[in-house]
Amino acid sequence: MNLNELAGLLRSGRQDLLSRWRQEVRNLPSARLLDIPTLNDHIPGLIHELAAAFETGVAQTIPDGLAEESAPIHGLQRLKDDFDIEEVVAEYNILRGCVHDMAHDNGFTLQGLPFHILNQVFDHAIGLALKTYTAQRARDVQQRREDYLAFVAHDLQTPVFAISLAGRLLEKTLPVGGYGPDSAQMLNTLARSVQQLEALVRKILEENMHLQTETGIKPVRREFDLWPLVEALQEDLLTVAEASGTRLANQMPHDLVVFADAGLLRRVLQNLVTNAIRYAPHGKVVVGAKSNASGDVECWVTDNGSGIPAEILGSIFAKGETDASTNNSTGLGLAIVQLFTEAHGGTVTVESEEGKGSTFRLTLPAKA
Repeated sequence: MNLNELAGLLRSGRQDLLSRWRQEVRNLPSARLLDIPTLNDHIPGLIHELAAAFETGVAQTIPDGLAEESAPIHGLQRLKDDFDIEEVVAEYNILRGCVHDMAHDNGFTLQGLPFHILNQVFDHAIGLALKTYTAQRARDVQQRREDYLAFVAHDLQTPVFAISLAGRLLEKTLPVGGYGPDSAQMLNTLARSVQQLEALVRKILEENMHLQTETGIKPVRREFDLWPLVEALQEDLLTVAEASGTRLANQMPHDLVVFADAGLLRRVLQNLVTNAIRYAPHGKVVVGAKSNASGDVECWVTDNGSGIPAEILGSIFAKGETDASTNNSTGLGLAIVQLFTEAHGGTVTVESEEGKGSTFRLTLPAKA
């Protein structure tokens, strides 16, 4: 059998070759549940390229004749399919073995130039796929790290503002000249430190605004009472609420238990309540919840403030989306709300009417 005959064997027996390859690849953990089109991906094209390489018969020109984009795209697809990097290499090598077996079954032993061509085609394809796979994976890891830093910085804004506000109120409540130089120096140091921290938080947020949100959050769920969590949260935000004349109400049932990550849920509610305070000066913010028949818990944060403009209501959870009339808003708060809620397998929605206020609802699934 010459190279042209081997190329013809690959073309005529491509479906049998793919079937044999799929049967063996299904042993890879990431490939078990993939449908046939997804599993095949660019492999039929790779077989065609191998056949063309055999017809060319000159190993040195093979890389120039390969479809340069197919293997890199395949690497991205396997990253999307959650393949390990070892599995990406393994599926190519399984196909290499299947080609050997098919040739052997038809009385042809791959050695010499055919063997060299086969290896060069597969090694080249593996190299292209792995290069793209590892580069994208590195970018994804960096993206998650920078996003996490941005989210933490955003969450720091509320306590930093509360500290700053408390310092200013403390200075105003002290009688004029009623404290010594040491106390005055301490208040000045506190004010400077808060200003530096606020500047640092703003810088982190500004540098991360261009990033796309990537879900890498893994909630650590447990059962806990909601009422104490909300009561503690409102206590922490009391200074901020009083400064804007906003009343906070905790209408959580005392016996309502939720199955969630307490830290993440607290951050979700903190962002929603802080937003509500901002848009409802001299108004009222209510936090409540209920459990439905299936055990899912629906929480809501309602305010009677200015509401959300209709033109941005549909995209309010998008990262970077913000009300143009609001100063110093990064557009991260509601993106965090959606990210953390969906990480629980839940959903978040909003109802709003300008001049009448807004209601944010998030549903958390029951314990399985």
